[in-house]
Amino acid sequence: MRLIGQLGQRLGLVIPAVAIILELNHSISLGQMLTLLVGAVCLFWIGRIVEGYSPS
Repeated sequence: MRLIGQLGQRLGLVIPAVAIILELNHSISLGQMLTLLVGAVCLFWIGRIVEGYSPS
């Protein structure tokens, strides 16, 4: 469980950078980038909660 939580947190940190790069290259629209950013924040927090509740 801890590994899944950490993976979620890492994805939550990587997705915004990728979304910004894609938007700067005009591969995605501004709305799609913002959707990815909100999803990344949610993924990070879910990963943090999962990691916090995992047994040590």
